[in-house]
Parts: sequence; structure tokens; C-alpha cells
Amino acid sequence: MRTELCDRFGIEYPIFVFTPSEKVAAAVSRAGGLGVLGCVRFNDAEDLENVLCWMDENTDGKPYGVDVVMPAKVPTEGSAVDIDKLIPQTHRDFVDKTLADLGVPPLSDDGDRNEGVLGWLHSVARSHVDVALKHPIKLIANALGSPPKDVIDQVHAAGVPVAALAGSAKHALRHVENGVDIVVAQGHEAGGHTGEIGSMVLWPEIVDALDGKAPVLAAGGIGTGRQVAAALALGAQGVWMGSAFLTAAEYDLGVRLESGRSVVQEAMLKATSADTVRRRIYTGKPARLLKSRWTDAWDAEGAPEPLPMPLQNILVSGAHQRMSESSDPSTVAMPVGQIVGRMNEIRPVADIVAELVEGFESASQRLNTIREG
Repeated sequence: MRTELCDRFGIEYPIFVFTPSEKVAAAVSRAGGLGVLGCVRFNDAEDLENVLCWMDENTDGKPYGVDVVMPAKVPTEGSAVDIDKLIPQTHRDFVDKTLADLGVPPLSDDGDRNEGVLGWLHSVARSHVDVALKHPIKLIANALGSPPKDVIDQVHAAGVPVAALAGSAKHALRHVENGVDIVVAQGHEAGGHTGEIGSMVLWPEIVDALDGKAPVLAAGGIGTGRQVAAALALGAQGVWMGSAFLTAAEYDLGVRLESGRSVVQEAMLKATSADTVRRRIYTGKPARLLKSRWTDAWDAEGAPEPLPMPLQNILVSGAHQRMSESSDPSTVAMPVGQIVGRMNEIRPVADIVAELVEGFESASQRLNTIREG
């Protein structure tokens, strides 16, 4: 499973894994892939600095990257207090009533009011880039398309390549014109922010459109080695995964239940591939989420329209925290792709990677057998 990107990044397998968990990211890098730490959850640059120092010490010298969020259209900027004033009271009342109806308890350590995830702001994302470039990162990715040209130039000046997610060939071409080095072709099946085109159509479409101008990572619905083989057969130079590692044993975000698993993991283990919805209720932009009583409430008659980014995330961030600390899997709010139907056990990262490699080898051998008659 070796491609040009393996040599470029010094990795054993062209498996790039986005994750909000530093422990998962480090384990992916140690297992031979490239762990990419999502930075959007860090409101404070010092917190990110501390986590990246931990990454430096726990990746055994293996490469890793970071992922920031910079939407093409600059969202509302300002302090948490200033932005908070822009959220309508009707939306606040709806969230409070929904949490009460769902029986979601308050946070166990109710102190200061949650200020939301400010990583959606350009100013905060830029601070993430500044902090990351002080560390030996090997990649900076943007989860919402091409970063601004001055950010790309800043990252390139540090000798670090830039990746950007694309949901269409038009977007992919625009990214490369802006200086992006690697395009992540993310199909409709993916978790989080995603477009309308399915992976099997999108991957070769973007590969053909770029025509060698930049390597393509395939994303959206990948959870097995057979799917990795399909992605490489369609012209990708590697895969970009996320959802399949949310049930990794190393995933440490969220309160653990008596089972040893988080409430989010419990919900995912029970889900099928039909149990996701694509809505704007998480960030203000279309994102695929695990279907739950929380998403049902936003679909019900009388629910308000989601606010634009970053207001929607700031509105619901406290609710997300409360649901992740509760013991009820039916109320969680979590981005996840349709591959969730195959995520039915908790396994170490190393085992997940090993199974991907084994599945790829089996699929390749099967195709060789067919080709040879």
C-alpha cells in the first residue's frame, strides 16, 4: 500500500486520519499512518501548545499534522461576549427547552458559562497555525476548503504542505490554483462538513480534473481495507479517514460510562449506516451527524432555523457538553459518517490500521486473481 505520499511524508501507509483526540492522532502516527489533530476545539492557544508538546513527546519521532477550520467566507468576528449578543433569545429558549425535554442534566461542574468553540473564527484559526508552526508538524489541513493565500504562503515558508477538503472538482481546481498541495476529495457519505456528491463519483472526478497537478486523498465512507483499495484504484494517492477512529480504544474525549466507553461511543456502537443525518445544526454549515433525539428535535415543527457559522456552534456548544457528560446515548450530538454502521467494537488504533492493511492486501490479491483469469 505504498504511494508517492508515503515517501513524501515518511510514513509506512498512505492513511491520513483526522481526529480531535491527540491520543488517537499519536497512535495513528506510531502505527505507520499520519495522525492529523483537529484544532477547532482549542479556544486558547496555550492549550493547543500544551497538546502539541505532548504530541512531540508521544509520536516516537513519527510525523503528524494538524487540521484547522477556516471557512472561505470569513464569519462574524469578535470576543465571545460580543458574538454571544448576536444569538437570538428564541434560539436560546429552544435549546433550553429541548435539553429539559430530553432530560439532559446540567454539567457536573457548572461554573462559568460555556463560551462555545471559537476555533471557527478566522482569528482563532490563524493563532492555531502560528502555534502549530512552532512544532515539527508535517501537514496543515483546512477542513472547510482552501485557506487564505497569506496563510498558505506562511505555511509554505515554513516548509509545510497544505491540504484542503473539496466536495466538487470545481472546488478542487480552485484549491490548487490558490496553492494547496494536496486535495482531500470528500464524498457525501463522510462525517462532518460534506457536499452532495457521493465518493465513488467524486474521487475519480477530482483525480481527472486535477490531472496530476496535485495528489488526491479519498475521503467519505472509508472504514475497510477493501474501500482503501477502491480509492487507490480510482486514482487517489491515499485515504483520509475520521469516523472509523471514533471508536478507537485510545479515544479519550467525553465522560466514560461504567462500560469504559464514552456515551458517544455507546451511541455509535448501536448505530447502522442509516442512522445519520446531514444538517446545519452543529456548526451552521451542512454536516453529517449521528441521528438522535437531539437532531429529531431540530427537525420537528416549530424548531428555529440554524444560525450561520460561528453563531450556531456557540449556541449549542454548552448543550453538546451536557449531552456528552450524560449517560443517555439517545441524545448525543456528534459528527460521524455513514461508515458508523461498521463501527461495532472498540479496538486499539494499531489493530484498526493493521486490519486496513490486511483488507487492502486481500482485495488486491482478489483483483489479481480475477485479472489473471
